[in-house]
Amino acid sequence: MRIKKMVGKMRCKKTGSLFILRIDRGEEIVSTLRAFCTDQEIFLGTVQGIGAVNNVEIGLFETATKEYHTTKLTGDHEITSLLGNITTLDKKPYLHLHATLSDASHRAFGGHLTSAVVSGTCELFIQMIDSHIGRTFDAGVGLNVFDL
Repeated sequence: MRIKKMVGKMRCKKTGSLFILRIDRGEEIVSTLRAFCTDQEIFLGTVQGIGAVNNVEIGLFETATKEYHTTKLTGDHEITSLLGNITTLDKKPYLHLHATLSDASHRAFGGHLTSAVVSGTCELFIQMIDSHIGRTFDAGVGLNVFDL
């Protein structure tokens, strides 16, 4: 097991090509994951997780205008599903994460995960893939897409 250095309070265990992470209260998920991937030199992989957050920003990409529209959610929310992938852009890890969250009334909200501050804990699995897939900007779509 080779873990280069810890990011914030986050804890990690590695088994084979699988990283198991716990991100603790007060930590921001997206920036912590990005720093972790940089430190561990993870340039291709998948992410899945669950957790509890209280300050979240999710987005929706409007294809007609090629713009992201973000929504901020405050108060207790459960991450019922966090899924995504890790690729590279400009030789740096690039995270593409989506999340579904529920509030105290069990209403669901979802979209592109821009940021989320952990209120309880966040449990994540990163499956590292021993390869590289980059991203390239597609002007027709308005997004950075897989460079295959």
